[in-house]
Amino acid sequence: MSPRTTMAVAARVLTQLRRDHRTLAMLMVVPAALLTLLWWMFEELPGNFFDAFGPALLAMFPFIIMFLVTSVTTLRERSSGTLERLLSMPMGKLDFLLGYAIAFGLVAAVQSAIAVGVSVGLLGLDVQGPVWLLTVVAVVDALLGSSLGLFVSAFAQTEFQAVQFMPAIVLPQILLCGLFVPRSALPDVLEAISDVLPLSYAVDAMQELTRSVDPAVWGDLAVVAGFVVAALVLGAATLRRRTA
Repeated sequence: MSPRTTMAVAARVLTQLRRDHRTLAMLMVVPAALLTLLWWMFEELPGNFFDAFGPALLAMFPFIIMFLVTSVTTLRERSSGTLERLLSMPMGKLDFLLGYAIAFGLVAAVQSAIAVGVSVGLLGLDVQGPVWLLTVVAVVDALLGSSLGLFVSAFAQTEFQAVQFMPAIVLPQILLCGLFVPRSALPDVLEAISDVLPLSYAVDAMQELTRSVDPAVWGDLAVVAGFVVAALVLGAATLRRRTA
């Protein structure tokens, strides 16, 4: 692994994203736009529904979007032969994946800052904890989506197959993360499954920050960061140079 090579990969990915205006607009605008739509839906209803659902979706939207964009982009690199040419150079698989992670991490930081700024500053999301920590959690959630996208891209042969991993990887986490039913109220088997899904801890961290400055936030954040590292390591172990 070479830091210079890793940063070169990151710079290359950022240059490509800067030229792809539609993807860049989706990454930057869609999470904030979806949160605004959610606020608008609940505006006329009594009660603080946006405060109840907003934190979970603030964790969820960047995760989903980064998963989709990263998995499809990585598969496109492999199917086009770009990855094979890159790996024929003095560059390891971990250099490639870390370069992607750094590039999408920077994008995630901007994306999350916009989403948090819109939610707290414009839509009035009630946050008891520090806003900067809320932004950190949102960035790590987006990195989780990127790292899982990099991992699953190794098992797909087409971009359509990469998208098909969403029902298997993303939707179960959405259903069991505590958004619809508190995790403690789930049947025992489902609660046990929820306990090993990273999005559960991301949602927990967001919800804890909106209620109080709970030290448990750091534990949840560490768990999500651990999943990010594990997904990158597994991605490096399973990454293929080209599609079959």
